[in-house]
Amino acid sequence: MTVYNSACDVSQPKQGHLLTDIPAHDPFVLADASTGTYYLYTGAVPSLHGVEAYGVLTYSSQDLEHWEGPYVVFTVPEDSWAHPQHGAWAPEVHAYQGRYYLFVTLHHQDRPLEGEPVQGYAKHWRGTVIAVSDSPTGPFELINQEAPVVSPTQMTLDGTLYLDEQNQPWMVYCHEWIQTIDGTIEAVRLTEDLSTAVGEPITLLQASSAPWIQQDREQNISDHPDGTVYVTDGCQLYRTSGGHLMMLWSSYEGNSYVQTIARSISGTLAGPWEQLEPLVKEDSGHGMLFQTFDQQWMLILHRPFDMPASRCYLYEIEDTGDQFLLKYPAQTV
Repeated sequence: MTVYNSACDVSQPKQGHLLTDIPAHDPFVLADASTGTYYLYTGAVPSLHGVEAYGVLTYSSQDLEHWEGPYVVFTVPEDSWAHPQHGAWAPEVHAYQGRYYLFVTLHHQDRPLEGEPVQGYAKHWRGTVIAVSDSPTGPFELINQEAPVVSPTQMTLDGTLYLDEQNQPWMVYCHEWIQTIDGTIEAVRLTEDLSTAVGEPITLLQASSAPWIQQDREQNISDHPDGTVYVTDGCQLYRTSGGHLMMLWSSYEGNSYVQTIARSISGTLAGPWEQLEPLVKEDSGHGMLFQTFDQQWMLILHRPFDMPASRCYLYEIEDTGDQFLLKYPAQTV
């Protein structure tokens, strides 16, 4: 039986943490070749981590087994559009044009949007922002403090950076099911300096397009009354060695979180996207892929969904040329 530590102290970073020691949700790993260091990012929660406001933590490692930290790399500013006590979700850091860019979802529950609550969830300002630093350990500063990247009238989350075939930057993100009922994954083009969205967003896929979601609904119809919602979470994009464009994303099968994957038939961001079989079930998801310094593909995700029990799990991934497949657990608890 594993005993989980439910808190960490950011005032006293330590060496030798295992993944089983680290309460984490929506994990993201940056393999920073310039320093030979892996950085694990997750949200900072005042009640769990002893910080004054919500933000982002990082842990560092040279071997993916022993981790040092936590270190605060970003705190929600008091003078931004977001409320500093209303959460920071799904942080991820990308090296881009010589600097490091943090994508993180912020909130302001006291700035309501039109529409009735859905399953008890009210509509309010929620959106991904971008912050920048010269170091993967921060501090990160918001590029725009006045509003999220996409219009604040839309509840958007889990934004990620994608560079297309012309090396043009895009933000790919999820449009919250609280607004759409059938959650979507969308994309908007960014200026080269990542400071502004350009043009209108495009819709890439809907959660209900996954056959296994529909099968689950049919098999458990009594659990799915009229008004069933479909969730999209944690979108991430990668190319296989054969040039196929793949998208990780997460949703629910019944009450269990699922890590799934899709493939672009056209090989471009616009798709269309075909849904493949989920990679990991067991209340697991919001994963991302990265390559180790010896070029092994890895998947990191969290399980179970609820904090503070949630922990990171690592799996080795095989690049078959036309898709990514799970090999076996590379590190388990």
